[in-house]
Amino acid sequence: MALLSLAGEAPMHAYRMQQLIKERHKDDVVNVAQRNSVYQTIERLLRDGLIAVLETSREENRPERTVYELTDEGRETLRQWMRTMLSTPSREFPEFPAALAFLPVLEPEDARAALESRVAALETRVAALQTELTDGARFLPRIFLVESEYQLAAVKAELEYVRGLVEDLRTDEITWDYRL
Repeated sequence: MALLSLAGEAPMHAYRMQQLIKERHKDDVVNVAQRNSVYQTIERLLRDGLIAVLETSREENRPERTVYELTDEGRETLRQWMRTMLSTPSREFPEFPAALAFLPVLEPEDARAALESRVAALETRVAALQTELTDGARFLPRIFLVESEYQLAAVKAELEYVRGLVEDLRTDEITWDYRL
C-alpha cells in the first residue's frame, strides 16, 4: 500500500520510496527496516501489474536506478485496499494481548515489574508522538498527521489500561490465586 501510494504521487525509484517513508515517519506504521523488503515488494507489484518500469538510468559511478510508476490497475487496487482497510476492522494478533493472555506464566512481582517497564516505554512514546504532532502541524496539513493522531490515542488508551493493571496487581485486586 505504501509503495503504491508513493508511486502514485510521482514516479520514483525504490531507494527514494524508502527514504520518503522514513522522512515522513511512515515507518511507524510500515515496516521498511530492511531495504530488501522494499525491493521484494516492488517485484511483487511489478509481477501483478500494479506498477511498471518508467525508466532505468545510471549516473556516473552510482548504481543503476529503476524508476517505477503506478499503473491504472495499481491505482484502482490501492483505492480498493484503502476502502477495505478504512471500513472493515480486521482481526490482528499483536503480541501484547497474547502476553496478557498468559500472564500467570510469570510470578506476580515479575509481571508487575515488566508492566511498569511498559508504562515507562508508553510514556516515552506518548511524549514522542505529541512532539511529532506539534512539529508536524507547523508545516503539514492535518490530513498527513492523522495516523500519528490515531497512534497517540491508541498509545494513551494502552497506557491508561496498563497503569490500571499495574495498580490492580499492586493492590492484589488481581491475584494468581485461582481454582479451575
